[in-house]
Amino acid sequence: MFKKVLVANRGEIAVRVMQTLQQMGICAVAVYSQTDRGSLHAALADEAHALPGASAAESYLRGERILEIARAAGCEAIHPGYGFLSENEDFAQACADAGIVFIGPRPEAIRAMGDKVLAKQTMAAAGVPVVPGWSGDISTPVDAIRHEAAGIGYPLLVKAAAGGGGKGMRLVQDEYELAAALEAAAREAQAAFGDGRVFLERYLARPRHVEFQIFGDRLGHYVHLFERECSIQRRYQKIIEETPSPALTPALRSAMGDAAVRAARAIAYDNAGTVEFLVDDAGNFYFLEVNTRLQVEHPITEVTLQQDLVRAQLLAAAGEPLPFSQETLHSHGHAIECRVCAEDPAANFLPSIGTLRRFRPPVGPYIRVDSGVAEGSTVTVHYDSLLAKLVVWGRDRGEAVERTLWALRQFVVLGVTTNIEFLARIIDAPEFRAGRVHTHFLDEHLRLREPPAEVPDEAIVLAAWAAQTAGTGAVGGGGRADEPIGPWSTAGGWRAF
Repeated sequence: MFKKVLVANRGEIAVRVMQTLQQMGICAVAVYSQTDRGSLHAALADEAHALPGASAAESYLRGERILEIARAAGCEAIHPGYGFLSENEDFAQACADAGIVFIGPRPEAIRAMGDKVLAKQTMAAAGVPVVPGWSGDISTPVDAIRHEAAGIGYPLLVKAAAGGGGKGMRLVQDEYELAAALEAAAREAQAAFGDGRVFLERYLARPRHVEFQIFGDRLGHYVHLFERECSIQRRYQKIIEETPSPALTPALRSAMGDAAVRAARAIAYDNAGTVEFLVDDAGNFYFLEVNTRLQVEHPITEVTLQQDLVRAQLLAAAGEPLPFSQETLHSHGHAIECRVCAEDPAANFLPSIGTLRRFRPPVGPYIRVDSGVAEGSTVTVHYDSLLAKLVVWGRDRGEAVERTLWALRQFVVLGVTTNIEFLARIIDAPEFRAGRVHTHFLDEHLRLREPPAEVPDEAIVLAAWAAQTAGTGAVGGGGRADEPIGPWSTAGGWRAF
């Protein structure tokens, strides 16, 4: 096993990876940008090294500089976390060339799955169901492409071959929109990914987004670790995930799990990954993509399977067998993850920046909070808005929903605007409680974005005063007459800003 590992990331995932490294007796090495000089992940590391610049492009995306630090520090391996360099095949190859283990799949697997067209062709050949579509030369005469589109059927999607996160994607309702959509999607894909190739795919109106966690090792073992329901999304980004999916029957779960393992075997996949599917109302499922890294939502798999996925990553990267087999993996109970972000849902999810005056996550049985910030941390414009992941377990879905609602209402963040109340409204919505979710759920329930009616300041002050003076002589209680009276006189750790 490795003695020293560099974590090429920041925030909550850097903290999460370092926790497992330190529990295994491995020296955890952090890197930090100038903006992150006082960050939590740098403070918790056994050793921390500065990166130049403030933005991601100047710091965490500087693969050559990160490799220099790893070599100088005597690191045997690099864990990329998610985002940044985690799915960069050139960086994975550069690590191999430098004699440093990349804790993730082989560069060839990253490359094969990074190209959406090649990925679909590979999966189809392996017997994994794919969404009907067309791929070809974008310079093909538009009339010929219209003919292919007619065979797929409208509405359809134009998607970037090298894309992700909704970039280079256009919804086309009829043949008259096709030419403009092809041009716009290709232009956006070229700007975002340096690759203007696009393809056509049948549009599924209200599908579920269900992914299967997969793992492989270098000894040829492949398993799936069951599914995660990821249909609650905004701007193609997941914000609430759960496992198991309320929509999957045992037969459908088995079929999708088998398909996920076939996908892993088709590309000789080693380490952690995720096979993502779309599921329609009839129970048909279609391959969407493979994420060749650890997912943001991996904790709900950990708590229902009682497994440490980062530890399994380290074992696989070190050439050891996986610590589990398909027969030994059993899911227990139900888990929900909510992504707590510094953003304003009522203002179209505009990011919020500032200093965290208060950051008090909930504490209680079966509640886990993965975070990369603390009170006093500064939220900047340079990185994504994720503050923490609230992970809640229950014996069944109903218990998990109620416990999640309680935890969200106990989560205190002051100094920036957050989506906590928005998350609570989603969890409490009758449609969510009933498990009737799909990828357009938030678009169909715009009312959930609306903030609750504002309470007058006078009412807040009076309520605080009443609560703090209850039981004192001020309101007829048994307290001493000389005790101070007022909303802040007994407010403990609370103070006005």
